[in-house]
Amino acid sequence: MKIRDEELLARLRALGSKARGGAPPTTPAVPSAAGAEDAVSLLGLPEQELTPSVRAALRHLIEEVADLRHELAVTQTRLAELERLADEDSLAPIRNRRAFLRDLARTIAHVERYGTPFSLLYFDVNGLKEINDRFGHAAGDAALLHVAEILTAHTRSSDVVGRLGGDEFGVLLALADEAAALKKAHWLATAVAGADFRWEGVSIAMSMAYGAYCLTPREDAQVALAAADRAMYRQKRCRQPPA
Repeated sequence: MKIRDEELLARLRALGSKARGGAPPTTPAVPSAAGAEDAVSLLGLPEQELTPSVRAALRHLIEEVADLRHELAVTQTRLAELERLADEDSLAPIRNRRAFLRDLARTIAHVERYGTPFSLLYFDVNGLKEINDRFGHAAGDAALLHVAEILTAHTRSSDVVGRLGGDEFGVLLALADEAAALKKAHWLATAVAGADFRWEGVSIAMSMAYGAYCLTPREDAQVALAAADRAMYRQKRCRQPPA
């Protein structure tokens, strides 16, 4: 006994409603309306039971599902870009403070679970106010971008670089105890001091104070950041590189 057109169309409408509701497709995609015949098996129907009206409805449904999939892909791409922008610093392509603190909390959880050493580096750019006063805030922003680029270029993909606000930067250093972290912090500060930074043809000397703190399990991210900040201020007062 043949299935009536009304029943076939009801099945098509049900599939269309499911697609519009955002449910993931459970059948292979049909590349175009010309492939409508290939979709007959999706409804469990023999070829001879497809009347012209049902065939036309099926083609329409295939086109609609293709459009929905395209819209979903575009939306997902836009959401990914918005998430990236929400985590990125306003001056440089590195983490902002909020995103850095989130990564710091995740790193502390990793330390607790696996016992692997991670350290937090804290940097403060010296003399930024003088650069702003002498050359303008555009020069100060360029100086911060210069520092961010050096930190990013000389750390690993497993490390995290962020700007904590103003002239302060943080680095999450993977697989490094405090001694190794101090040496790395000193090396990065030396790299910044040795790099040529120019603004409108004028060479501007750059330097950074730094501190390092080895993360411990079950530690609050803000507490760890404050400890690294204190270590930076101790180094800033002493101005002595690690042995």
